[in-house]
Amino acid sequence: MLRKKTNGVARRPQRTSILSEVANTSVDRRAFLRGSGLAIGGLAAVAATGGTVTQATAATATGGEIKTVKSVCTHCSVGCTVMAEVQGGVWIGQEPGWDSPFNLGSHCAKGASVREHAHGERRLKYPMKKVGGEWQRISWEQAINEIGDQMMDIRDSSGPDSVYWLGSAKHSNEQAYLFRKFAAYWGTNNVDHQARICHSTTVAGVANTWGYGAMTNSYNDIHNSRAIFIIGGNPAEAHPVSLQHVLKAKEQNNAPLIVCDPRFTRTAAHADEYVRFRPGSDVALVWGLLWHIFENGWEDKDFIRSRVWGMDEIRTEVANWTPDEVERVTGVPGSQLERVARTLANNRPGTVIWCMGGTQHTNGNNNTRAYCILQLALGNMGTAGGGTNIFRGHDNVQGATDLGVLADTLPGYYGLTAGAWAHWARVWEEDLDWLKSRFAMLKGKDGKDKEMMGLTGIPVSRWIDGVLEAKDNLEQPDNTRAMVFWGHAPNSQTRLKEMKTAMEKLDLLVVVDPYPTVSAILHDRTDNTYLLPAATQFETYGSVTASNRSIQWRDKVVDPLFESLPDHIIMHKFATKFGFADRLFRNIEVNGEEPLLEDLTREFNKGMWTVGYTGQSPERLKMHMANQHTFDRTTLRANGGPADGDFYGMPWPCWGTAEMNHPGSANLYDLSLPVKDGGLPFRARYGVEYNGENLLAEGSYTVGSEIEDGYPEFTMQMLIDLGWDKDLTPYERRMIEWVAGYIDARPSTDTEVGEQDQTGPYPSDFAEKIGGVNWKTDLSGGIQRVAIEHGCAPYGNAKARCVVWTFPDPVPVHREPLYTNRRDLVEDYPTYEDKTFWRVPTMYASIQKNDFSKDYPIILTSGRLVEYEGGGDETRSNPWLAELQQNMFIEINPRDANNLGVRDGADVWVEGPEGGKVKVMAMVTPRVGEGVAFMPFHFGGYFEGEDLRSKYPDGADPIVLGESTNTAQTYGYDSVTQMQETKATLCKIMPA
Repeated sequence: MLRKKTNGVARRPQRTSILSEVANTSVDRRAFLRGSGLAIGGLAAVAATGGTVTQATAATATGGEIKTVKSVCTHCSVGCTVMAEVQGGVWIGQEPGWDSPFNLGSHCAKGASVREHAHGERRLKYPMKKVGGEWQRISWEQAINEIGDQMMDIRDSSGPDSVYWLGSAKHSNEQAYLFRKFAAYWGTNNVDHQARICHSTTVAGVANTWGYGAMTNSYNDIHNSRAIFIIGGNPAEAHPVSLQHVLKAKEQNNAPLIVCDPRFTRTAAHADEYVRFRPGSDVALVWGLLWHIFENGWEDKDFIRSRVWGMDEIRTEVANWTPDEVERVTGVPGSQLERVARTLANNRPGTVIWCMGGTQHTNGNNNTRAYCILQLALGNMGTAGGGTNIFRGHDNVQGATDLGVLADTLPGYYGLTAGAWAHWARVWEEDLDWLKSRFAMLKGKDGKDKEMMGLTGIPVSRWIDGVLEAKDNLEQPDNTRAMVFWGHAPNSQTRLKEMKTAMEKLDLLVVVDPYPTVSAILHDRTDNTYLLPAATQFETYGSVTASNRSIQWRDKVVDPLFESLPDHIIMHKFATKFGFADRLFRNIEVNGEEPLLEDLTREFNKGMWTVGYTGQSPERLKMHMANQHTFDRTTLRANGGPADGDFYGMPWPCWGTAEMNHPGSANLYDLSLPVKDGGLPFRARYGVEYNGENLLAEGSYTVGSEIEDGYPEFTMQMLIDLGWDKDLTPYERRMIEWVAGYIDARPSTDTEVGEQDQTGPYPSDFAEKIGGVNWKTDLSGGIQRVAIEHGCAPYGNAKARCVVWTFPDPVPVHREPLYTNRRDLVEDYPTYEDKTFWRVPTMYASIQKNDFSKDYPIILTSGRLVEYEGGGDETRSNPWLAELQQNMFIEINPRDANNLGVRDGADVWVEGPEGGKVKVMAMVTPRVGEGVAFMPFHFGGYFEGEDLRSKYPDGADPIVLGESTNTAQTYGYDSVTQMQETKATLCKIMPA
């Protein structure tokens, strides 16, 4: 909160000794720090100056050498290097990584205090269960046996889908991959993680525009930008270290910074142009910009002609968005949007940056596609300084998404089709029929059986409804009866009142986390509730993917503390209990109970051809981390050294096998580089034509391509037709034949093939079987290798598409939020009709038809603070950070506050139209416009005015508690991904 602290801040009593000396008293800052066992000054001062953290004294440390261990911060997705100083097995100090091209020797407050995250006294220290409403300490053996027995009983009586395995963006890549594989072996697609509620609409919108649903460039590439357009993002608080890259471009290139946000944020304070607009009107705003661009002929006509499909339909829609209509819907004057449009047109290449302010809407997929189309119109794609730089949230939310911890896909975005399952069964060397037997069948309303194996699961945003909805309304055999929160903060989700009810209705609730999270105390459960202490990522090792797609290798800083265990060991325990550990780890070395993480890396290397997670072997990743100093700080390319020519972290796609030595792809869709050096066209994902129109690129191709035009994705048949199949090695050819089912035995790497088999001719049935083997399913990597040798992208060369014919809105359109106070716009821009998808019924029109605006007149939005992260349990348990931000609050415009009789610093009640209410402190500020209020979403531990501290296990309650904004937030889900709506609901505010 941007306010001066007083010297007398009231503190509520802690249940253990951390603040025992000052319980029930007012304390000043020095007393707070004394009670927390901290030195005066702390990291607050360090973080403010960008300095380093000096060596701490550890009572348990023994004399001896201090070793430095290189790890990666476990908070946001920038991927900052942490240099941990360890003596005698104790982490005694830390510095930021000066050699890291990402953080360049800097940390934010959260990064500067991660030592306390690992060594924190507020952690969950041993397994616990609730018995008669009281927490009891138990052993790991007892916990796994009791949980496992109950889960297997539920599986037997209700089917595998009645256990929901909720994973985490906090897992390493290896753990995330293992978690999704584990869910497959359990027999369910009811598996998901935080990406559903932060960037699922980004993935859907961006992937369906040009091929991959990820950040196209990098933080560092922003150095090359001539204009920076940020919408629905606040990197100054959400990703503080990223701001140094933004400001570098602003200063060295004189690049104008344009920030569009309903709230004047810390990022907006740096802007050359701040555009305040009405929450939920992003599409209208972008179409307003394009109206001026098209009206003045500022679009890149050559780029559109050769590399874009469907822009004419966009023109038709944009023509409706005159300056007057845009101002009516967004509140932004036409003169300002004309100025912004002119600025973007005159300063190319420019980059577009967004975050959850753009994604968390009922029409979030429309927003993200509109942002992409803006860049396509300006020709800002596939070039340094351009692209869509989508800032992800948690440290490995990009990696966990890539590795398939999602209800609608297997690792690598393969989907849930029969072909996708067959591919991963081959990778796992698993009997496909056995895998199928693990899944349930559903009798459809048409009387036909449906295989649950091929149906998307319930997304985490809707798990509540899996419990509470009538069984007959669900597209699965039975309700959700057991819920596993594995590294997930439930207070980051909307509808907390209903979540409390759902938690209490469950037969079994299991929480796996270094901290107990709000999952432990939101409900009034008395039994069948378990807390399992997971180790932090500093107590294990493995790879993690930054927002820019670079993969970094963490080394273990210290051994797991207390009785905590790394996530992959806990998964092994469960797999052993369920009887499929031998199958799950068939090709993974297990030392005692610990699977070898490098083997997990190598296993997903064998299967993730789609996105190019195949060339980043553990050895290459470790080599990059050891030689960070050799990489250019802007291009990310190594200049000499053992990684010479590689891009840092081998950002995916890193094609082929590790032996192929592909450098990774720093900037996606860049035609100026050969594919072998990281260049790429747009991906051919949608066929070669639609309604008779060509979807392939026209006259544009990567440097060195032997096909000088558009082309489809590569298959074995395409290699044969081109005569390039002769470039395959004997092993590659045999592997392709095995994948096609043409031969029965899986070939070994030293397969020898006779001369006649290498040259053909092939039997007549060969072409039929070979047709299904393409660059995504060829386990040898030969099709990729040969295509790249001839200068081509394995995934083809197509146009980006502006029209997604499979989406509810093929052309992005503005739709009013479900809870809107602009009833005059509902008739012109209505929401969707109610429908059932993702296994659950979903309401749209049935909510919007009701006018709540008279009783709930103020728009409520939410967002992040620099001090805390996610649900806040771990950061609010960190005394360094807790001292910086001690109160949950709501920002209210001065006019609204005066009309409501609310004074700055006073307590207020905030109530949503679904009845949830929170009691928080008022912060009266013009940062929010009239009629708009803002709350951060990092708080928990209070519920509708009630202090729940006593419900935490002894010693595991966070230092700072507060109401969750999501208690007052309401229903609303994206029409494609079920992303939750958190940015544009309604509320009323009353003095407490």
